[in-house]
Amino acid sequence: MVSKKDIESTNPLKVAEKQVDIAAEKMNLDPGMVAKLKSRQQEIIVQFPVKMDDGTIRIFTGYRVQHNDIRGPYKGGIRYHPDVSLDEVRALAMWMTWKSAVVNIPFGGAKGGVICNPKEMSDGEIERMTRRFTWQISPMIGPERDIPAPDVYTNPQVMSWIMDTYSIMKGYAVPAVVTGKPLELGGSVGRLEATGKGVFITAREAAKHIGMPIEGARVAIQGSGNVGGIAAQHFQKAGAKVIAISDSKGGIFNPNGLDLDQVIACKRNYHCFIGEKLRSEEITNQELLELDCDILVPAALESQITEKNADRIKAKIIVEGANGPTTPIADEILYDKGIFVVPDILANAGGVTVSYFEWVQNLQNLLWSEDEISEKLTSILTKSFADVLNISEKEKVNMRTAALMLGIGRVAEATRIRGFYP
Repeated sequence: MVSKKDIESTNPLKVAEKQVDIAAEKMNLDPGMVAKLKSRQQEIIVQFPVKMDDGTIRIFTGYRVQHNDIRGPYKGGIRYHPDVSLDEVRALAMWMTWKSAVVNIPFGGAKGGVICNPKEMSDGEIERMTRRFTWQISPMIGPERDIPAPDVYTNPQVMSWIMDTYSIMKGYAVPAVVTGKPLELGGSVGRLEATGKGVFITAREAAKHIGMPIEGARVAIQGSGNVGGIAAQHFQKAGAKVIAISDSKGGIFNPNGLDLDQVIACKRNYHCFIGEKLRSEEITNQELLELDCDILVPAALESQITEKNADRIKAKIIVEGANGPTTPIADEILYDKGIFVVPDILANAGGVTVSYFEWVQNLQNLLWSEDEISEKLTSILTKSFADVLNISEKEKVNMRTAALMLGIGRVAEATRIRGFYP
């Protein structure tokens, strides 16, 4: 039986709030300010009908949570997943607020989701669900209010349907209502790979900090989507050895390194990883986390590293491609073990950074080159890593607490300057 303590320790919202408490104590923040920072400004639960391909009507439940817009419009992805919950979306919205502040981008934090299994739905069903969900949340979103983006099991096509539905309602094209769109609709070059590339950039900075060369480093990656899969390719280009990768069904492991071209082809053709075809050992996602490696990239879902398995983690560096993959108790264990953790609100901030670039380009009718995007992204993430590391060393805290102190500090100061109305 799962105890109340176990439930609370892996509940995303409990984790997010505990993280705020830890950072706030280090910063000596006023309790009233802490309560304000943890509270949400708006949230909506919608239930809506969708006609399925067989003619039946199915009712879906969706959420949009707007956590904080003190520093700019709400910003955050929309995920489609069977396990989406209100507490999960609340936590993700809060993490988006801190993430935007850590990289000093003028956005707040929001998040959305629909409870569904897109793997069991046709493209037509997903489109009809997306358009109806957009209609339901349309009063809450807009280019100067709340800008959605892709997340788990959503992609540029889903963003296209959101943009089109919103534009039809407005009577004119509104490309800036979402980011992560196809290039043909005002998307930005470099956006699709931004989060995965950002994971690699921050991993490279972490390796440099502890004196470990990226070339030849053994990397294990939990997840193979737009974050894990793209990060894997960047690691390989830099000369690192990707020894393990996985999806929701499980993963593969080869201590001598995987052939990523074959891995990607296998995933594309068979929708899973087949060890026999890839000359690799099939492993579970849990086994992947505990492999003997130099760099571990959890790039799947929340609460993957907990007090139950943290002591068995062997990586020298953990770079969090997913949001909230490590619980607070696990953080303490990893810190005591001397494992260098690059936290989610820094490691995967490449996505919101290039989303900001896309939004700016849409609003001002600009078009930046891929080189410009890459240079700006690298500059922002490298500086943000240095800022967080400086706080970590100065305050003698782990990198997560340091990142939270930086992000929460910026939001708290903006709150203080704006004041409370009336």
